[in-house]
Amino acid sequence: MRKLLIVTAAAALALAVTGTPTAQQPQRAPQETTKVTGTEGVYIFRNGNHQAMFVVTSEGVIATDPIGYGRPSGGQDYLNAIRKVTDKPIRYVIYSHHHFDHIAGGAALKAAGATFVAHRNAWRRLNQLNDPHTVLPDESVGDGGRVITLGDTRIELTYHGLNHSDSTLVMRLPREKLIFVVDTLPVGTFPGRGMIDFHPLETEDFMKQVLAMEWERLIPGHPGPNDRLGTKKDVADQLKLLQTASSEMKKLAQEGKCWDTAERDFKLPDYEKWPGYANGLQFVARRYCGLWGRGT
Repeated sequence: MRKLLIVTAAAALALAVTGTPTAQQPQRAPQETTKVTGTEGVYIFRNGNHQAMFVVTSEGVIATDPIGYGRPSGGQDYLNAIRKVTDKPIRYVIYSHHHFDHIAGGAALKAAGATFVAHRNAWRRLNQLNDPHTVLPDESVGDGGRVITLGDTRIELTYHGLNHSDSTLVMRLPREKLIFVVDTLPVGTFPGRGMIDFHPLETEDFMKQVLAMEWERLIPGHPGPNDRLGTKKDVADQLKLLQTASSEMKKLAQEGKCWDTAERDFKLPDYEKWPGYANGLQFVARRYCGLWGRGT
C-alpha cells in the first residue's frame, strides 16, 4: 500500500493565512488523503479547498462528493486516492447536496460500479439541469432519511429542512460518532459566498437540530484552520454568529437602509479576527439585507 500524503498543520495554516508557504514548511500538495484519527476506515480526501469523506467497510467503500467541478480529472483522482487505500469495490456515492462544486465529476466512480444516492430535492433538481459533468442519482432519499448498512458500517442519512440548500443530507456514522456536513457548518471560519442561496431563519433551526444529534466530531466540506475537525462548540459558535448578524442587520433594514447604506454600516466586531471575515462580511450583509429589507 502506498503511503498517504499528510501535510503538517503548521504548513497548512501558514498557507491559508498568507497564500504562500513559509520558508520552513513545504508547499501544500493540491490533493491529500488522510485517515480520521481513532477510526478503522474513515478517510478525508481533499482536492484543493474541497473535501469528501469515504469509508472503507468489510464489503466495500461508501464514498461522498466527487468534488470534481472545474477539475477534469477530479473524479478519477478521487478514485485513485481510494485505490491507494483499498481495492474493495465502490458500492455507494452519496451526494451531500445538489451544488456542482461538490458533486460534479463522478463519472469514474460510476464506471467503477457505484450506486449514486441523493436527497429527492437534489434528484429532482439535477434531472432538470442535466449537467454533463454530474452523474444523476440512481436513488433518492426522502425527508424521513435513510440508513445504509454495508458490512460492519452503518451510515445514517438525515434531512433537516432548508439551510445552505434545500437538499442537504447530514451523514452520521454512529459507531465513530462522526458527521459529515457540507457548507452549512463551516469550522472556525466566517461564512462567505455560500450565503448567496442561504435560508437564514431555517438554517438556525437546522443548526439546533444538528446540535441535538449524538456526535463528537464534524468533517466539513471545506478544510478549516489547521485542518481540524469540528465540534459542537463550532456549530454553536456559527449559530451565535448568524443570530448576531441577523439581529444587527434587522435594525438597519427596518430603518430603511438596505441595500447600500446598511451594507456600508454593517459590522460584526466580535468576529473580525475570524478567518474569512474581510471577504465574507459583504455576503453576510447582502443576504440579511435580503431577509430583513426585502422579506426574501
